[in-house]
Amino acid sequence: MKRGEAIAQVAGWLDPSFISIACNGMISRELYHQAERPSNFYMIGSMGLASSIALGIALSRPSKTVVVFDGDGNLLMNLGMLANIAASKAGNLYHLVFDNGVYASTGGQRTISSCVPLESIARASGYRRAARVETVPALMDALPVLFSEPGPAMLLVTVDSGNEPSVGRVKLLPAQLTDRLCAELSK
Repeated sequence: MKRGEAIAQVAGWLDPSFISIACNGMISRELYHQAERPSNFYMIGSMGLASSIALGIALSRPSKTVVVFDGDGNLLMNLGMLANIAASKAGNLYHLVFDNGVYASTGGQRTISSCVPLESIARASGYRRAARVETVPALMDALPVLFSEPGPAMLLVTVDSGNEPSVGRVKLLPAQLTDRLCAELSK
């Protein structure tokens, strides 16, 4: 499946009140173009830190459901966060990893995700649940299961490599993203 298609399916399924933190690069751009909403925060420029921001929010706002839109390359840049998230036992944190096997935003260099099963690392680190899906029907079946019990939980979604050339950049400035996220967190 294409990453944009998978992101659109997930975003359409999520409750609009959920706080979504998207990693930098194409995942942020696709979420912005597929399902822009004030409860989305798009990481701009800091690779690997979406899960760190999500954990901070999940711990400081336990009444909010926090969803991370991550990529295999981003997660590999900050792999230690899996242990931190698991150790926190943040029941309101759900981690979606879109694995295309490449660093899509920097030129398509291969990652090591084909030989390092990230969902297995999450499970071994202490995530309550971690699974992998490879088709849209499997993704749609897995989403209710992912959110059926407290997290932390991960769903790794295998997607095709390649970028949709028509997907432009996020048009909000970092300060605007921060301000609106703070407003959403205060509700």
